[in-house]
Amino acid sequence: MIAPALRRATIADIPAMSRIRLAVRENTLSDPARITVQMYLDYLDTRGRAWVAELGGEIIGFSCADRTDGSIWALFVDPSREGLGAGKRLLAEAVRWLFEIGFDEIRLGTAANTRADRFYAAQGWTREDMKPGIEVGYRLRRGCATRILPQASAA
Repeated sequence: MIAPALRRATIADIPAMSRIRLAVRENTLSDPARITVQMYLDYLDTRGRAWVAELGGEIIGFSCADRTDGSIWALFVDPSREGLGAGKRLLAEAVRWLFEIGFDEIRLGTAANTRADRFYAAQGWTREDMKPGIEVGYRLRRGCATRILPQASAA
């Protein structure tokens, strides 16, 4: 199996990122218009940084890290391309970058009792109930990231 390649996201990638975000089966948006093109633009470099995973020239996933609060704003993989390792690699890259720029702890939130919920737990993140049964938060401290960081491979 060929591993997806990672690279920094560009403006040209926003349509694919949006398509993937809207294609997910869990953690869906009740109002798709809530995530705007400007939000994606902000995470390309102003508010944070974004990466895409490509396989055979096709974008199959993306992640966005927020430099203002040390959080993961987005991590999504095309449902038809899950299981290829893109999510783990994208998460590792976002974590690596946030630690590099000085954060000692990284946070994120997701819907409770979903594949994403189980994914972050399996990656060694610490789970916290935010809205029991509805939303959970996860945090990862710098010293606890050894299971995640070795998988990072792109700048």
